[in-house]
Amino acid sequence: MRVKEAFARRLSRIPDYLFRELDDLKASVRSGLIDLSEGSPDLTPPKPILAAFAKALKDPANHRYPSYAGKLSARAAVADWYRRRFRVKLDPETEVTMLLGSKEGVAHLIWGVCDKDDIVAVCDPGYPVYANQTRLAGASLCPVPLEQQHGFLPSLSWLESIAPRLKLLCLNFPNNPTAAVADIDFYSAVVKLALRHGFYVVNDNVYSELTFDTKVPSILQVPDAGQCCLEFHSLSKTFSLAGWRIGMAVGCRSLIAALLKIKQNTDSGPFGAIQDAAAWALKHGSKLAEKNRRTYQRRRDLFCQALARNGWTVPVPAATFYVWAKLPDSSAQQELDDALFVQKMLKYCRVMAAPGSGFGQCGRGYVRFALVANGRLLQEAAARIGRWLSRR
Repeated sequence: MRVKEAFARRLSRIPDYLFRELDDLKASVRSGLIDLSEGSPDLTPPKPILAAFAKALKDPANHRYPSYAGKLSARAAVADWYRRRFRVKLDPETEVTMLLGSKEGVAHLIWGVCDKDDIVAVCDPGYPVYANQTRLAGASLCPVPLEQQHGFLPSLSWLESIAPRLKLLCLNFPNNPTAAVADIDFYSAVVKLALRHGFYVVNDNVYSELTFDTKVPSILQVPDAGQCCLEFHSLSKTFSLAGWRIGMAVGCRSLIAALLKIKQNTDSGPFGAIQDAAAWALKHGSKLAEKNRRTYQRRRDLFCQALARNGWTVPVPAATFYVWAKLPDSSAQQELDDALFVQKMLKYCRVMAAPGSGFGQCGRGYVRFALVANGRLLQEAAARIGRWLSRR
């Protein structure tokens, strides 16, 4: 009997997932690896949040199926946090839903909103899930170039040129991987475009609490943004809870409804005890989040200064826990291959970073370091890289 191909044909539309490929590379290093490739927080979750989770585990109701949209108490905590943090008013019943992390929300939103003939614009470089889920859904992908000359923000004139054809524009500021930030004037211009041309906008704002120079806004602060805009958020980075898979989507009611229709046929929502602990964190955890933010700020300063001392000057990011670095000596043609550079850095330095081209064509010639190691290891990584660069 001839066995049929196991993979659906649509899987041929997407490349291997970047971080799975990096895992394969890391497996070749037996010891001494300093892994700065993936944005997985290494900080211990705050003890008060763990205590809130332990208490919630004792509630028998939390061991039944959760509701699809999430507990109303958790959604109310999200709405209250948005009111205090961004001065945005949300209806917890219709404008907030809990997620199994923002990554799940991105995938389900795109499947719920986009059809075969729709055009989805995504940032390039950008978090690979946006482009890959667009391809899987059968929609047409339109990469939005993020260039250093524009501060890694989309050109508004370029967005104007494609606006009449769009169904969905996916933004992510503060940005992964570039660490760029957007201000309220940029968001206002985007919302104005969306309302004029009738497309929807998603902003992935999961790094809003990891900013070092000034607090960043929400796109929902723009008047009438709730008619066309949805925002993702998460507790993963803010409170070092990445493994808990707890996030939220807020904003436009019709986008929330589309996302939920997919979720209702796919999963049963986050574990109730995790939702209770997340609600506690949003209500009481501002000092805990600030402690994490200061830790990443110290790491940023240590790592950027150490790289500079060792011959590789990089921009100091204003937000996120990423350092987006243009390859040294990139005028040489061979050094434009960031994937090869990352492989050599792993071989000769035992330091792992993510190649910029893994985030899109406009990431070619860059690498991304995640500040997910302590200060001593970050300084050691910079020293190893410096010694290697000096011998090349």
